[in-house]
Amino acid sequence: MEEDDLPRRRGDAADQLAGELLDSYSQDELMARIQLLEAEIARVRAQHAKAADHRKLADSLFKPKAGG
Repeated sequence: MEEDDLPRRRGDAADQLAGELLDSYSQDELMARIQLLEAEIARVRAQHAKAADHRKLADSLFKPKAGG
């Protein structure tokens, strides 16, 4: 079984970040956090696009031929 076929573990880092209290952070720390999260979003979007392209290619290769 491939790693991609396994269910995702609950409580990942994003879940932990979402539940963290932010009251103790300064404005500068919050801005640094925003920049880090925006960079992570860009990284995840790039991976998503790569996976979508891979899926599109696989679908085109294995799609049944019309009238075949």
